Amino acid sequence: MQLQQQRNKYLETTMQTATPAQLLIMLYDGAIRFCKQAIEAIKARNYMDANVNLVKVQQIINEFIITIDRSLPISANLLSLYDYFNTRLIEANIKKKAEPAEEVLSYLVDLKETWIQASKKQNQLTGQAYGNAFKPAQSTVY
Repeated sequence: MQLQQQRNKYLETTMQTATPAQLLIMLYDGAIRFCKQAIEAIKARNYMDANVNLVKVQQIINEFIITIDRSLPISANLLSLYDYFNTRLIEANIKKKAEPAEEVLSYLVDLKETWIQASKKQNQLTGQAYGNAFKPAQSTVY
């Protein structure tokens, strides 16, 4: 019990001190982890666990949709992509097939890497102005 409380406190502190880019990457890490667990559960015909994990991925994607900065030129494309992800995850859940979730997983991995690279680029630009005092966002899941 105490170990769980310490872990929760650590996660709470991490979330409160993270940059927006770090939070975004943490969400991608969670979506990737849950998507992998859902795929494994589908393949093992454990459809209850698959459902739980697919819903978790959808909740994270919905968080992306809610929090996206709609003033950015790329936001319309990302919103369409996120909508497609949700459609494919629903398909995986209804049809009990791993393939739609595997497709979403590959996109999530690619997008996470893109955001990591964008964060590094932004930090390089910001770091030049502020003496490299900023740390780039990094993934917590490998």
